Amino acid sequence: MDFLQDAISTVHNHRPIDPHQEQYFNEQLAQRRACVLIPCLFDELRRPALALTRDVLARFSNLSHLVIALAAEHQDEVDQTKAFFQEMPCPVQVLWTNGPTLRDLMAHTHDAGLDVLGPAGKGWAVWVGLAAATLEAELIALFDADIRTFKPSYPVRMLSPLLERQFGVAYVKAFYSRLSLEENRMHGRATRLFVMPILDALQQLVGPQTLLSYLHAFRYPLSGEFSFTADLALNLRVPCDWGLEMGLLAEVYRNLTISHIAQVDLGVFDHKHKGIGTARMEGLQRMCSEILACLMRALMEHESIALSREEAATLEVLYQRIAKDRVRQHHLDAAINGLPYDRHAEESIVNCFAKLIRPCWNDFMNAPTGFRLPSWTRALAFNPNLRQEVVAAATKNTAAIQVT
Repeated sequence: MDFLQDAISTVHNHRPIDPHQEQYFNEQLAQRRACVLIPCLFDELRRPALALTRDVLARFSNLSHLVIALAAEHQDEVDQTKAFFQEMPCPVQVLWTNGPTLRDLMAHTHDAGLDVLGPAGKGWAVWVGLAAATLEAELIALFDADIRTFKPSYPVRMLSPLLERQFGVAYVKAFYSRLSLEENRMHGRATRLFVMPILDALQQLVGPQTLLSYLHAFRYPLSGEFSFTADLALNLRVPCDWGLEMGLLAEVYRNLTISHIAQVDLGVFDHKHKGIGTARMEGLQRMCSEILACLMRALMEHESIALSREEAATLEVLYQRIAKDRVRQHHLDAAINGLPYDRHAEESIVNCFAKLIRPCWNDFMNAPTGFRLPSWTRALAFNPNLRQEVVAAATKNTAAIQVT
């Protein structure tokens, strides 16, 4: 536990949420329309994590609605998802994000002049989900579907800074301790062993930059849990790769002053863990490659940094030194706390990540612009009714569940 405040206002986890706070939060929800958005693969219904999340959210009867941005193979899976959420006390929208009707609408929209044919994945699901969420809610909280430690404190802590207008907060990012439930082993390898060291290395390479300092101020920049106002949500371009979380932070940087941003400690947190991968475009290797490309693009776009191919080797050397220092620090932290820690394995991961830097750098320099789904403000300039059309297409035969 600490009291540290940095550039980003930090809400620490000093004490558990008590029943009085939970009740007060539910009363606040009746004053402002707040929804929860969950991007979801159908396979998550077979795991206990999503059932836990559903049951916890059911305690908050004053949520305006729940949006499930679902990737499913066929209509029967959509119907099963509707049944899975049918006991919720609030309306539920199940959006079939890769359904044939929505795909046809997006192809037509693309042919008419707006590039919305993003690849399948969380970014696409978030963009489709925001179409529904921003039509109905003032405030939106996004949670992944695989959280094994979901507690009532999660929605309370993520939405409360937005519900209280006096705080002036428009965006909230979660941070937490990524410890596995079974072994108490440190996870969060992409954050610990790549993102934080690469931010330090980039600061040394290109000099102090406001954007890099801003990103470094987040305790867990890759957390998939965040909340924001609908006004902000409408103005964010959405990346469609593993750079989603970092790309959205860069979009928030573009749209808000830092005084309107907060981060919230959710405590110990566990969800599915991704493997390192056996090739550059697999597992965490792919994730880290796409995160680095996202950071390079953000430096060019927001700080006007002129990057060159020759800098890649320097960044690789800087990163490897800094990341191995972090491994030593994590080893000490784990040892004193009695946590299992394989220093050799972690240094091997650092070596693997270091080898990604030069090929990723070269790939980016060949195609620096990348692809992001347009902000909804931009999309509505093309077609003012596009949100309604997206929701209608994604809910064809999947109308909102009305619980009486």
